[in-house]
Amino acid sequence: MEPPWELELELRRHIENCACTCDHMGYGNYMDYQIAPAAHACLCRAITSPHAHAAVPEGMTFPGPLPDVAERCGRWAPDSLSASASGSSDEKPTPRRPRWRIALAALVVLAGLCAALALPLALGGGGRATPEQRLTTIRRMLRDSPLVDGHNDLAWNVRKFLHNKIGDFNLSAGLEGLEPWARSRWSHTDIPRLRLGQVGAQFWSAYVPCGARDRDAVQLALEQMDVIKRIVEMNAAHLALVTDAAELLEAHREGRIASLIGVEGGHALGDSLAVLRAFYQLGARYLTVTHTCDTKWARAAGSSGGLTEFGRAVVREMNRLGMVVDLSHAGEETARDALEMSQAPVVFSHSGAAALCNSSRNVPDDLLRMIAANGGVVMINFYAKLVTCGERATVEDVVAHINHVRRVAGVEHVGLGAGYDGIDAPPEGLEDVSRYPHLLAELLRDPDWSEEDVRKLAGMNVVRVLQNVERVRDQWRRAAVLPGEESAGVRRGDCVYGPA
Repeated sequence: MEPPWELELELRRHIENCACTCDHMGYGNYMDYQIAPAAHACLCRAITSPHAHAAVPEGMTFPGPLPDVAERCGRWAPDSLSASASGSSDEKPTPRRPRWRIALAALVVLAGLCAALALPLALGGGGRATPEQRLTTIRRMLRDSPLVDGHNDLAWNVRKFLHNKIGDFNLSAGLEGLEPWARSRWSHTDIPRLRLGQVGAQFWSAYVPCGARDRDAVQLALEQMDVIKRIVEMNAAHLALVTDAAELLEAHREGRIASLIGVEGGHALGDSLAVLRAFYQLGARYLTVTHTCDTKWARAAGSSGGLTEFGRAVVREMNRLGMVVDLSHAGEETARDALEMSQAPVVFSHSGAAALCNSSRNVPDDLLRMIAANGGVVMINFYAKLVTCGERATVEDVVAHINHVRRVAGVEHVGLGAGYDGIDAPPEGLEDVSRYPHLLAELLRDPDWSEEDVRKLAGMNVVRVLQNVERVRDQWRRAAVLPGEESAGVRRGDCVYGPA
């Protein structure tokens, strides 16, 4: 081993000033460096001569002979000097590891560290990994963190095809080879494909068509919520009805798909806050304020005007209940009023970026910035007509919408709301619910997307929204905020009983 005074100056100074007792990979510790280099050199040379004691530095004495120190002068051995100084000269020197072994061990450790750092970087984006490696990364991620989709219209297809009679409906066996599902361009969902897509949580839409407005809309909403709950119960090995963020995460840990209910269309309320409260008690956790038609209190996409006073009361009551305000299909002024009114985060459950496809269904940049300030999420729709404003779209087109929302609002405010079973033109590469992992793997090609970013987009942003909506609910409960009793006005017609 090199004597300490022949080491590089920087290393020697480090060891001299390091208070630890470690061996510094064979170079000793600070106690070994307390003798001046010149004195050590003199001592080593001197003790091999007949005049050894004459060369011992002043103040240092060696009682008795120095048999082993002389033998070790060719190798720096401060522990032998200490032993000789104390009279324990019969103690054998501690062997030092050869320097090549130390170097080899350091190289092995360095190679291991490089490999550990390189693999996540390779799989984390920048095109440095293969598609298979990126997909493997996503599949591992989705086992640990839920993929949450904001909108699926399976329940409406069950109504169309089966009239909600599901006694023989086997969703867990797959629908791809079963008529009429197999030939329908509107069918993209069953449990085998949900499993392949690693869907962790799904908002099932209790959709009510605008033709039922002011007629039997409330009844249709109740029937759709009922069929969703029955489908979940029939497939309890795979699905779990949940009503809050904690239950969602627990279902995912159990390996089941958390199933939430969203009512699509404010006309389903029948202009009644009491009906809104009943929907919440039955398990609905978001209300889409409008569908393609106006209500008395809110305007749909393409219509001018915003929320009336009763519309504001609806938003306020949803905040009090802990129900998410969904602004997909809402007009811009309605959405702006709701964002200004709501004390809790809101969502667009299945929309896109208007800057890329100028549809009234998509979200303009000024509303994206309001969403960011509100803490909400825009969940990207996969319908080609909302992605490219045409009949055809690709995975890359959907990625463009995701990236635009991220650039304007931030990565914490974008999610997924494909709209499967309610669209007839999904993008190429995203043909059904089995394809979500391929979309997320495509994002990992981009070095701007870390695994943590993808985790947020996939579902954790929506989990955060649910948690914050629940937090506002709990605060209002502690403040004893009373239920709203506002009315949209007197209803008249053949379908209304009495003046109320």
